Amino acid sequence: MAALLSCNSRPVGPSLGMTQPTATIALYPEGQNVDAGIVENGVTVTLGPAESNQIDTVEFFWEADGSLNNVSDSARIELYLPEQRNGVMIVVCPGGGYSELTYRGEGLFAARLLTQKGYSVALLCYRMPAGHHVIPLTDVQNAFRYCRHHAQEWGIRKIGVLGGSAGGHLAASASTLYVDEVTRPDFTVLFYPAISAAGGMKSSTIRRLTGGDRDLMDYYSLENRVTTDTPPAILFHSTDDHTTDPENSMRYYKALRASGVHAEMYCFPQGGHGWAFSTHETAGKDKLGDYRAISSELLYRFLDSQKDWED
Repeated sequence: MAALLSCNSRPVGPSLGMTQPTATIALYPEGQNVDAGIVENGVTVTLGPAESNQIDTVEFFWEADGSLNNVSDSARIELYLPEQRNGVMIVVCPGGGYSELTYRGEGLFAARLLTQKGYSVALLCYRMPAGHHVIPLTDVQNAFRYCRHHAQEWGIRKIGVLGGSAGGHLAASASTLYVDEVTRPDFTVLFYPAISAAGGMKSSTIRRLTGGDRDLMDYYSLENRVTTDTPPAILFHSTDDHTTDPENSMRYYKALRASGVHAEMYCFPQGGHGWAFSTHETAGKDKLGDYRAISSELLYRFLDSQKDWED
């Protein structure tokens, strides 16, 4: 049976108005040093952790910036299942440059706003690679295995993936490096993602994932991993993003289009970096400003279309 972590231990800022998750599931009930995943009623639901990131310091939440740090044995998915569900679930991958998780801004805020629209959310608290590049992808694939296993029980027909920045790189990795239909997302939502370190592009995110190994940096330049079977995607970026060049989104968009995959890309003139779900409602300010209404309309139009696409 899956290990249920204590929901009450989850750090939430006092002003967020956030509800607790429906359930919190440990991906590796026996820890990341044991090659075992989740087994329920004698059925193997997920695979083991592949490798340990060797992080043995205590996980902590930093209230000042909303980051979650040192995820290791505690890799997990936090499930938000609204009472009125529309049949679509989204695995949310917070960013953080593969050094921490932007848990509040790109995790809790995402869960809050998406569930208000009837979308079920699996918020992934994935392990940092710390010199082990397979770790984040292993965690997101195990999240998909668990959610697919319970999809019928939860009333879910489609499961997509969403991420911003490094979380966008992980979401795009899940969408291009999946191993079977269980781990393949049905759709992809990317906010200012890191995508490429190829062709002169500089990416501290991908370098941190790969340790600067040239072959691995090429491998994780995900525009090169797109095929005709890559899931449809919507991408958002800002022209004034000086953290992750908008060229990242453009490369992924062009690769999707070249492969005949449905793709949408929207680049706003302001917003900088990190604005995905940090609205006036959630964060008290909004760097996207007047473009928020446009971005929200485009996002939910794309997400709503998933309810009607054929399986």
